[in-house]
Amino acid sequence: MWCKLIRNWTAGAALALISTVAPQAVKAYQVDCAILLCLAGGWPASTECAHARAVFIRRITPWPIEPPLQIWRCPMGVSKRAPLQSMATIVWEASNQTDRTLGQVILTQVVEDGADIDISGFEFDFVRSIRVWDVRHYSHRERGRDDDCSESYNMRLGTYGTQGEFSWQRTTPAAAPQWVLPSRRCSSSNWRRGVGVEWEDHEGNHGYEWVAY
Repeated sequence: MWCKLIRNWTAGAALALISTVAPQAVKAYQVDCAILLCLAGGWPASTECAHARAVFIRRITPWPIEPPLQIWRCPMGVSKRAPLQSMATIVWEASNQTDRTLGQVILTQVVEDGADIDISGFEFDFVRSIRVWDVRHYSHRERGRDDDCSESYNMRLGTYGTQGEFSWQRTTPAAAPQWVLPSRRCSSSNWRRGVGVEWEDHEGNHGYEWVAY
């Protein structure tokens, strides 16, 4: 039951939030509110979530490579909370009041006071699940007169901190999942370049997207 409710809520809340803000404000940060909500709900089918997902992917498409979710661009101040509060009321009434499930916790956190809410709790682990794999160069080929195999790479990993801050760090092929590096065997054709992003929704369902260049 909660799975359907939270998916419906994320799509509805994104639509309400976007439609009640001036166009210039939407350009400034409103898409990140939609990304936050739609990602939590597993990208439910709607025009708003389709657009949010497209922006999410476009940001990691070179160049430049940007954080796919820029949560600091989604202030949740009093003037922007009204549509979320109305949606929260619907969900609360439809739920078992004695069962504080994950969906309820997310709703409570989102409509609480303050644009820059504390997202350190487990209910916002889906934000910290986002990982950006920037493979600027990878190859594993025979080199030299003795045909010795040589693995070379230039890779970095983008992750989110406790409060949604984004940072880069160097990484290695051994740390990359298979969808990033399908093969590490020595071969004349084994090379890779591109950027990928992976995520989990609030239920832990995994997804990813790879952009070769």
